Amino acid sequence: MPEYQNLFTRVQVRGPVPYPGTPMGTAQLLAGNSERELPGTFVHLFGKIGDAQVGPVYLGTLGVLSLVFGLIAFEIIGLNMLASVNWDPVQFIRQLFWLALEPPPAQYGLRIPPMREGGWWIVAGFCLTVSILLWWARTYRRARALGMGTHVAWAFAAAIWLYLVLGFIRPVLMGSWSEAVPFGIFPHLDWTAAFSIRYGNLFYNPFHALSIVFLYGSTLLFAMHGATILALGRYGGEREIELVLDRGTAAERGALFWRWCMGFNASFESIHRWAWWFAVLCPLTGGLGILLTGTVVDNWYLWAVDRHFAPAYPQIWQPVVDPALAATPALQGAPR
Repeated sequence: MPEYQNLFTRVQVRGPVPYPGTPMGTAQLLAGNSERELPGTFVHLFGKIGDAQVGPVYLGTLGVLSLVFGLIAFEIIGLNMLASVNWDPVQFIRQLFWLALEPPPAQYGLRIPPMREGGWWIVAGFCLTVSILLWWARTYRRARALGMGTHVAWAFAAAIWLYLVLGFIRPVLMGSWSEAVPFGIFPHLDWTAAFSIRYGNLFYNPFHALSIVFLYGSTLLFAMHGATILALGRYGGEREIELVLDRGTAAERGALFWRWCMGFNASFESIHRWAWWFAVLCPLTGGLGILLTGTVVDNWYLWAVDRHFAPAYPQIWQPVVDPALAATPALQGAPR
């Protein structure tokens, strides 16, 4: 019994040589799959948080193309940020968190602007999108080649949905690339804050609320599941598949613990479906909330007040007016 194991220690089991993975069959090679690259090695530090073995790596045509397009996008963004500080490497490092590659101004709509007025943002966004989609296709094909389910690819697709809503689908529906998110660390956070203020506070967006529920819910589920398996490590709890097929001490103790604590327990298999759905629904509902903002609902606070979802502010000075109506002087006194 490895009783000495705890949260901070982990046994690192290694063979004489790195495991090359399941062999590539003739049918896979004939179907366009190439051999894996690099012999593989061990990194002790990686073994502290995961598997110590690194490689062999499989890239293939899709992987190489994805990296090429991703590198082009990364270089375009980086060089534009460097140009914004007059090519000063010291200021580039100093201001990196505040630098951005901004989308085109609203005056260009969905037209292609000059390169220095948002054209580079479009080129970088195109290359980054191609890179992400190629990586998704690679993820899907690798799963099929290994005889796995495609759950990872579809979970990745949920995140791609939110990315496309923010940078492509919603701007197209709004008729302007200026509605998209800038490339940058703090600038994209500033965009989020300004977006929320402009449309009456996203906290009143029900899909935003659902997204947060699934975000916090998935972290809770993963934490509880991870804690349960770690707690069962001395009984082989990490060998979940074997215990699903042949229930043993670890599975029984885990089920008993959750029946005692919660009155209900998921199985070793179903907990992963719970966690998968909670995690995937986070970007799916978040993307819906963003997509409806500005296209269907102009002010989420007023929308919530009309549906008795939020309390109205006391009318001390003057009635609260929809900002969309306030833009027209003739409608200043119009009711909501």
